[in-house]
Amino acid sequence: MKIGIGSDHNAFEMKRQLQSYIQSKGVEVIDYGCFSAEEVDYPDIAFHVANAVLAQEIERGILCCGTGIGMAMAANKIPGVRAAQVHDTYSAERAQLSNNAQIITLGSKVIGIDVAKKIVDEYLSVQFEGGNSERKINQIMEKEAEFIKK
Repeated sequence: MKIGIGSDHNAFEMKRQLQSYIQSKGVEVIDYGCFSAEEVDYPDIAFHVANAVLAQEIERGILCCGTGIGMAMAANKIPGVRAAQVHDTYSAERAQLSNNAQIITLGSKVIGIDVAKKIVDEYLSVQFEGGNSERKINQIMEKEAEFIKK
């Protein structure tokens, strides 16, 4: 599995620790920035990770900012991407199993690094299996396609 990771300056330290943690489990991680604690705008990083998911350069993405909200909003602007803001392991599991989310977003000012690691473990341990959820995901994607055509 190849994971993309990105953050803004508010979550730089969380991103750095998560990247090391994921790599220690033998998973390849591509860092899309930011690369220091200097202030940076999160949308560019979210767009970069979301586009990498669509281009199949990575299988999943993890984005971190102060709350996780901005990163989720930005990543979800890329047609075909489903990013879910999560702050607990159950949400992380459901983001994948029920919503086939290619990206999760985390808030460094909302959760600590130990919780973030557990969330990442849960998210990466499950695979979307379709079923009733697939029908719902298809409805979302069909609605999105209507807006792209306009």
